[in-house]
Amino acid sequence: MQSQYILSIDNGTQSVRALLFDLNGQLVAKGKVEIEPYFSKQPGWAEQDPEYYWQSAAQACGALWASTDVNPNEVIGLGLTTQRGTMINLDEQGKPLRPAIIWLDQRQAEIEKPITGIWGVLFKLLRLNPVIEGFQRKAQAAWIEQNQPDIWKKTNKFLLLSGYLTYRLTGEYKDSVGCTVGYLPFDYKGHKWAGKGDWKWQVANVKDTMLPELVKPGESLGALTKEAAEHLGLPEGLPVIACASDKACEVIGSGALDPHVACLSYGTTATINTTTKKYVEPVQFIPPYPAAIPDAYNTEVMIYRGFWMVSWFKKQFGLREQQIADDRGVAPEVLFDELVNSVPAGSMGLMLQPYWSPGTRFPGPEAKGAVIGFGDVHTRAHLYRSILEGLAYGLREGKERIEKRSRVKITKLRISGGGSQSDAAMQLTANIFNLPAERPSTYETSGLGAAINVAVGLGKFENYDAAIDAMTSVGDVFEPDFQTSRLYDQLYKNVYLKMYKRLQPLYKQIKDITGYPKA
Repeated sequence: MQSQYILSIDNGTQSVRALLFDLNGQLVAKGKVEIEPYFSKQPGWAEQDPEYYWQSAAQACGALWASTDVNPNEVIGLGLTTQRGTMINLDEQGKPLRPAIIWLDQRQAEIEKPITGIWGVLFKLLRLNPVIEGFQRKAQAAWIEQNQPDIWKKTNKFLLLSGYLTYRLTGEYKDSVGCTVGYLPFDYKGHKWAGKGDWKWQVANVKDTMLPELVKPGESLGALTKEAAEHLGLPEGLPVIACASDKACEVIGSGALDPHVACLSYGTTATINTTTKKYVEPVQFIPPYPAAIPDAYNTEVMIYRGFWMVSWFKKQFGLREQQIADDRGVAPEVLFDELVNSVPAGSMGLMLQPYWSPGTRFPGPEAKGAVIGFGDVHTRAHLYRSILEGLAYGLREGKERIEKRSRVKITKLRISGGGSQSDAAMQLTANIFNLPAERPSTYETSGLGAAINVAVGLGKFENYDAAIDAMTSVGDVFEPDFQTSRLYDQLYKNVYLKMYKRLQPLYKQIKDITGYPKA
């Protein structure tokens, strides 16, 4: 009997990966291409050529096929998972009109007109204008319409990166509900494009004809065209199955199907997610995102520049560890774990609040990062540990918000993303949460989540419970240490939770005086 494999293409912020899984969830082969996250023509801009992603997918597949004896004809289906919130304008011929605007982009549109009608009255009564204005300013469509009107007039389709790559794969303008996270007229509760009277249509002159047809995770997006098949080294007509965004796929790829299991993603953006069938806003008036499970939600709390801060530290202060790692022939993470473990829990009083980028509602648009408690005993090792601790404190606060809103106690943690490869970060997380921290058996959880969508969509499993049970497993488990958890609990409750409220007036003063962060 011929073996059967699923190919996942995972287009993240820093790499594109082609991942081959079997129906037991085992990663059989992998091709990876590092990519430039973005280029910047103006301060705060973050853009990338859409064609660059398509070519990178081919390179990743080329590296995959060069690394394995598996025949491409043994692949039964293709799944796609991508970074969220990256937008692309296409003309009538399906060609990009301008560079993609990446989710990290900081440009903001002008608010030319307030929201009118019953929505405007309602937002004023509920004091939601700051949240709505945040949406108005960050909507890429509004900025393009205001600043590049000629491009906007030529725009035939306005797609997320997932929708653009789906078009390149199948020739069809379709996208998965599970990928639809961005400043678009989307109904997050109903998992469909918003109704005609919805206020989001007022934000920019987006027409419903510009948007793709939405299908649920596990449903068909179409079949691989001849051109795409040749590009990726796959058979023409291969089924392309709807998956979800990288964060949503990470959740099911980590096996976090029940609301009492939280998935922490230690990636460029750090998040905590649970899966629920109930519509639960983790922060009031901020919707849950679509899950990789049809008709389900992810109650996500996000730290926008999460493990980006770790990358920043390594770039600014970690050259010594990088050099020693090269000399020893070991991964740099080993040396950074040694750096963390060289100082005690609590970083001898150094406390970090990880709001390196402002938020919408919590934290607010004035938020900035902070490190307090410096003394002459502190070294860069203390600073590095305080970054990891601050991120874990921020995600623990997210956990408590989710528990309060959902009324479900979180009893287990699954940790994914690049940061999960650090034993020190895993143990520190277990101690701060005072919960077991479990590392999934594969690092490629977003790709595995996409493979689960494909497997269910092709009828290889009866449902998602069966697929997740068969295709996911837990590797290392880190148990909390009682004494250390007690220390962290005191620092968290008595210091960390008070930092933002007490520093918020100063942040507002900084913003008023310097203009940063820009509104």
